Amino acid sequence: MRRDLSRLLRPRSIAVMGSVWAENVIAQCRKMGFAGPVWPVHPTKPEIGGMTAYPSLTALPGAPDATFIGVNRHATVDVVGELAGMGAGGAICFASGWTEAGEAELQDRLVAAAGDMPILGPNCYGVINYLDGALLWPDQHGGRRVEKGVALLSQSSNIVINLTMQARGLPIAYVACLGNAAQIGLAELAGALLADERVTAIGMYVEGIDDAPAFAALAEAARAARKGIVCVKSGKTEASRTAAASHTASLAGGGAASSAFLRQAGVAEVSTLPELLETLKIFHVHGPQIGGRLCSLSCSGGEAGLVSDLAAPLAIDFPPPTEAQRRKLGDILGPIVTIANPLDYHTFIWGDGPRTTDVFTTMLEGYDAGLFVIDPPRPDRCDPSSFQPALDAIVAAQAATGKPAFPVASLPENFDEERAIAMMAEGVAPLMGLETALGALKAAQTGPGRTGWRPAAALAPRETRLLDEAEGKRLLDAASVPIPHGVIGTTLAEAAVKAKGLTPPLVLKGLGFAHKTEAGAVRLGLATLDGQSEMPGATGYLVEEMVASAVAEILLGLRRDPVYGITLTLGLGGVTAEVLADTVTLVLPVTEAEVLDALRRLRLWPLLDGYRGRPRADMAAVARIAVGLGQAMLDRPELEEIEINPILVREAGAVAVDALIREAE
Repeated sequence: MRRDLSRLLRPRSIAVMGSVWAENVIAQCRKMGFAGPVWPVHPTKPEIGGMTAYPSLTALPGAPDATFIGVNRHATVDVVGELAGMGAGGAICFASGWTEAGEAELQDRLVAAAGDMPILGPNCYGVINYLDGALLWPDQHGGRRVEKGVALLSQSSNIVINLTMQARGLPIAYVACLGNAAQIGLAELAGALLADERVTAIGMYVEGIDDAPAFAALAEAARAARKGIVCVKSGKTEASRTAAASHTASLAGGGAASSAFLRQAGVAEVSTLPELLETLKIFHVHGPQIGGRLCSLSCSGGEAGLVSDLAAPLAIDFPPPTEAQRRKLGDILGPIVTIANPLDYHTFIWGDGPRTTDVFTTMLEGYDAGLFVIDPPRPDRCDPSSFQPALDAIVAAQAATGKPAFPVASLPENFDEERAIAMMAEGVAPLMGLETALGALKAAQTGPGRTGWRPAAALAPRETRLLDEAEGKRLLDAASVPIPHGVIGTTLAEAAVKAKGLTPPLVLKGLGFAHKTEAGAVRLGLATLDGQSEMPGATGYLVEEMVASAVAEILLGLRRDPVYGITLTLGLGGVTAEVLADTVTLVLPVTEAEVLDALRRLRLWPLLDGYRGRPRADMAAVARIAVGLGQAMLDRPELEEIEINPILVREAGAVAVDALIREAE
C-alpha cells in the first residue's frame, strides 16, 4: 500500500511529545523559521521550550499534520494509536528498543496501532524540511533554508547529520532517516521525497534494501522525472550461506550483487560520502546522466598529468581533440603549447578573459563535459581576484556550448563555500577534490537501466540438496545447454562397459563430490577405462568424451539471493578461477546483449577476444547458455544454484563440462 506522506513531510502544524527531545525540536523549528504552529504536549509540564504545553492530544486545536514522539517505546504505541484515531498526518517514532533489541512483537503492535497513518521508524531520528523550515529533528544540523535542492535519505542518523555539515555549496532540501522502517520502507520514503517538485535529486546511505523490485521501480520513475539517485551502499562483506559449496558464492561476494542491482536499475553508486555529495551536485545542476566523453583543462602540466593518473583506474578516457579544435586552439595559444587532452594551456592567456573564454569554449564544444582544474587562493591570506577571469570563462563556456563545465579544485578546501554557492546559482557545479570529482563524474555517467526491468522476487532461505553431476547434466541437457557425450554407471565396472561406445580420449568422474578436482575424483585423457581403480566415496561414475579445441574456460554461476532474487556470475574459470578472481555479476533477468556487455568488463577480456592473434572465443554462445539457464531459474523456483565450471568455449560454440546444481529439499 502506498501511503500519502505529504502531511508528514510538509506539515502545516507540528506536535511534539516528550521533554528534552521536544524542547530540541521546538528550538530547531524556531531557528529555521517554521511558519506554522508547534504544539508541545505533556501531561504535567505547563510549558516546554518557552511555549504553552497541552496536557493531552485531545486538547490540541486540531489533528497535527506531523508529530515527533519522544516518549518511551511502550507509551509510543499508545500515542500512535491515539494519533491515528484523531486523523493525524503522521509521526516520527524516536524511541529505540524494538526489533533491533529483540522486541519484534512490540514493533508489530506499533505498526498495527498506526493503521493507515504513516510512521517513520521506530528508532528513527526524524525529518528535516529545509524548503518549508519544518523540522521533526531533535539535534543540531548544518543546513539552511533553500528554495530547491537535493534530498538526503539515510539508514544511519549519525552519517546524515555529518552530511548536513558539508561546506561544498550543495543545497539540501530534505534530510530523512528510516530507523527500523517498520512501516515505511526505503523506496516508499524516497519516492515521497522525489515527488516534491522542488527536489532535484536524492542521495542515500543504504545499509540494506528491503524491497528490490520497488526500488527498481523508484529508480525508473526518478529517471523519467529527470532526477538522479546516487547511493553509498554499506555492508558489502556479508558471507553467503552457500560459500562452502561453490566457487560462485566466494567470487560474487563483496557487494557484487548490490552493485550489479544498482547499476542495472540505473542508480549511481559511489563508495565515499564526499563522492556522494559531489555526484549530487552534478545531478542537481545537470540532471541524472552526463556523457562519457570528457575533456580536462588546466594551466599546469603537473595538474594535467595528475588528472590522467587518477582517471586511469576509473576507466575515464580523455579522447584527443579534433583536427579543427587543434588548429583553432593552436592559433589562440601559440606554438609552444601542445594541444592534447588533458590540455595544459599554460599561463600565456592568464587574466585575458576573452581569450580564456575562447580556449575553454573551443575545447568544451567537442566533448560531453569538461573539467577545469582551478584552485583559487584562500581569501583570508591571499588575493584571489586574478582567478576571476578563468572562473568567468568556465561559466561562459558552459553557456556557449550547453555542455556541463565543472570547475574542479584539486584540494576540497581550495574552493570556499560562498564561492561554490554563487557558482551553483549560475548553473555551474564546482567540484571539490580532484580524485573525488573524478569519482563523481564517473558515477554520473551511470546509464538509465532497461525500461521495465525488475529483479525476480527473492525467496526465503530453505534447505537444499546437491544434485550429483549426472542429475545436473540431465538438467542442462533439458535446458538445451550443450554437454559432452557420456554414460553413467553405478559401479566402475558398469561404467567401463557402457563407455565402450565412446570416442577417446575420455574423462572419468566420480559422482557425489562438490569439488571433484580437490577430491581426486577426475581422471583425464584416458584411452580406455581398463585398469582404473575405484574412487573412495564415489556414489557412481560418469564417463564423457573429452572436449577438444577449447580456447577458453569460463565459470558461470546462478544462485538465489535473499535480497535481489537471482544473481548471475561469469568469469575466467577452471581450477584457477578463484586465483584469477576475474568475474562480473548481474541480477536476473538479463538479455544476451547485457551478458556480453558485462563480459567485456572482465580484466582479461582481451584474452577471450583475439588478443595478439589468439583464437577468438565464441562468447555469444556463453551468453546464450547464461540466458537459457537464467530462464530455467526463473521458471523453476525449486532450483537454488547452478554452477558450471568450466564451460569450454571454442571458436564456434561452447560446452558445459562440469556442473554443480542445488535444489530445494
